[in-house]
Amino acid sequence: MKTAMLLQKLDDRLAELRHRCAPLAQHATLSPRFDRQLFQTRATRLQDCVEEAEANLQALRQAVMRQQLPQVAWLAEHLASQLEAIARECESWSLREWDSGSPTLTKWQRKRLQHQEFERRLRAMTQERKMRLAETRSLQEQQTLQREVEIYEGRLARCRKALDSIERVIAHLTR
Repeated sequence: MKTAMLLQKLDDRLAELRHRCAPLAQHATLSPRFDRQLFQTRATRLQDCVEEAEANLQALRQAVMRQQLPQVAWLAEHLASQLEAIARECESWSLREWDSGSPTLTKWQRKRLQHQEFERRLRAMTQERKMRLAETRSLQEQQTLQREVEIYEGRLARCRKALDSIERVIAHLTR
């Protein structure tokens, strides 16, 4: 019974974190986000860390089914540490120091991070306007909100195009 509740709580926490860090999940950094003992992945995207935590949750479920108590204890503690680290990273994203690198690469990395933040904010504003549009009854307000949605979607498309361009430059610099 306790084990089932623990698994459910870990699953709920992981789902909550997956939702909270969705806007940041694809954003990459120059250096790894976490210590190698906490996350085995060398990837610098938060999405990869979330996927590793999901894999550890599945491994924990299997260890529980096989009644491998030492492995269950270790995996549960390790997974809890991973979830806490992901939560801290989500909270501190805006405070992250720019990673060090060559001056040119650092400049482009800063541009990428800036544009990723613009993209996140534009998506949030677009979603908020769409929700208000769905709830509104006044024709005039609907038209205003529809225009705002179109404007934000245009900005979002330009932002994504700029991000693609920046990604190509970074890929070229890191070859």
